[in-house]
Amino acid sequence: METAIEFQHVTKRYKLYKDDRQRLHAVFNKRIKPTIKLAIDDFDLTVKKGESIALFGRNGAGKSTLLKMITGVIYPTKGKIQVNGRVSALLELTAGFDPDFTGRENIYFRGQLMGIPNEEIKVLEESIVDFADIGDYMDQPVRTYSSGMKARLGFAINANIEPEILIVDEALSVGDKAFRLKCNQKIREILESGEVTFLFVTHTTEVAKDFCERGIVLKDGKLIFDAPVEEAAAFYEDMVDKEIAASGKKKKKKKKSIMQM
Repeated sequence: METAIEFQHVTKRYKLYKDDRQRLHAVFNKRIKPTIKLAIDDFDLTVKKGESIALFGRNGAGKSTLLKMITGVIYPTKGKIQVNGRVSALLELTAGFDPDFTGRENIYFRGQLMGIPNEEIKVLEESIVDFADIGDYMDQPVRTYSSGMKARLGFAINANIEPEILIVDEALSVGDKAFRLKCNQKIREILESGEVTFLFVTHTTEVAKDFCERGIVLKDGKLIFDAPVEEAAAFYEDMVDKEIAASGKKKKKKKKSIMQM
């Protein structure tokens, strides 16, 4: 099978400063050293075309950093990433809009940012307009939109551009219940062809089992488990339970020590 995404020994480090003032001073004073955060650590992963993969991991595990590197928002400190296909990321839906453009104009603007020719956007325009279902606001400046309306338009664009690689964040919440069901149905339709590669970021293992066939678990920037989604979900749930139990023991021990003082 053709490779859709490949990570080869990828590492991503962030330089963290106490505040913007320290960051500015560090430009002129090399003795000011930042804290180094290792977000992704020597990461290897191969995703084949048409695979559906759930990414499990607690906050800070590195999931968002991985997705940003796939979409080209950030780049690795070390290693190589290969992405083959048009990527549609249903993450920050309201990003990339020009507030002074109308919704319709922003369809073309977002499409151009994704590298889609205007001729192709023209073919997709009405399906995007129909899906967003924001009525006359489609021809009003986006600065007049509510956050929900901007999210609806963002989802409509990203879900209807015929992606080859689709990335969805479970935290995505778009509009009312009826529209969320519409979004879920759209994702299912996209996946039915078996041609679209699907990455689903989630903490909810039951939802992951419904959408995905493979699961990977991340911890501290490392891939620690890779298996069929049922096995990965069980591994992740067990890992979380153990971490919660360990955290509870530490709190009890600390409370006991304070009481003895």
